[in-house]
Amino acid sequence: MSSTPDHRQGTVLVVDDAPDTLRMLCDALDAEGYTVLVARDGEQALARLAVVTPDAILMDGLMPGLSGFETCQRIKAHAAWSVIPVIFMTGLSETADIVAGFEAGGVDYVVKPVRIEEVLARLSTHVRNARAAREAQALVLRSGDVPTDAASASRLEEAALTPRETEVLAWLAKGKTNRDIADILGMSHRTVNKHLEHIFEKLGVETRAAAAALATRGISPQTTQA
Repeated sequence: MSSTPDHRQGTVLVVDDAPDTLRMLCDALDAEGYTVLVARDGEQALARLAVVTPDAILMDGLMPGLSGFETCQRIKAHAAWSVIPVIFMTGLSETADIVAGFEAGGVDYVVKPVRIEEVLARLSTHVRNARAAREAQALVLRSGDVPTDAASASRLEEAALTPRETEVLAWLAKGKTNRDIADILGMSHRTVNKHLEHIFEKLGVETRAAAAALATRGISPQTTQA
């Protein structure tokens, strides 16, 4: 970790009901150059997001009241927050629990007790990817390649995507790589590529950014189940 960073790396919202975990993460993130926001539960996290949009969220999966998974679902259902990468932290490590985290909208998963170096490495990657995706989406929108929300929904409907293609597109919109999508949906990497070829052709786009932007504006959370 860098000891005296000369610039801020971004803003991170840490959501956890354990004071010791919060303190450890806040100290490490601050030392690494991040601006840190804190929430003790899901409701408090949503209240924080109503004021500030962070670059990433570190979310405890199990908390009293609104769980981390439920909180993430609410975040992803909100258009302005849906692009924020959510990294889950939890003691649950079974495959079904990991898949549940991805289905809730998470982009990554670290098992407690968390290892700071691992968290920082994953966080840096997702913050960088999220920024690149936002910049790409902004370029697409400025170029006029992606229409308004209503037009996006209509365009998706006219494309007549198959249920499997819709699932692939939904995970693409969440920032998943082809390998991630293959693992989540239980298909080969080659099959994912073939689905994406059909999706791009049906939507009339040429890039992942354009397809993701279109999906983000036109697919409701109810259609993104794996």
